[in-house]
Amino acid sequence: MRCVIARFPFELTKSGVLESMKGIKPEPGTGESVIVGRRHYPVKQVGQVITRQDRRDFTAAEVLRAMAQLGFTCRTLPKAAPVRALDAVQEASAMLGTPVSV
Repeated sequence: MRCVIARFPFELTKSGVLESMKGIKPEPGTGESVIVGRRHYPVKQVGQVITRQDRRDFTAAEVLRAMAQLGFTCRTLPKAAPVRALDAVQEASAMLGTPVSV
């Protein structure tokens, strides 16, 4: 399948990606990941191995899109819940441990 990553076209296949990632130890990561075989790899690591380019040349979204099109399971970061701002009185009360009704 033809995929464009960092403005360069790549002819990628699922078996080709599996072969490229064989023997590569997954880096520790807490962000987006791709499951290749039985291992979870950070998206940027997969992109670097399959494109042989620097990680700064492409975005995680480009690699995620390509891997999803090839049929790999991709894990993305959950959306963060909005944080409610506290006013000065609520913040001081929270530091002192005294509850204040909102």
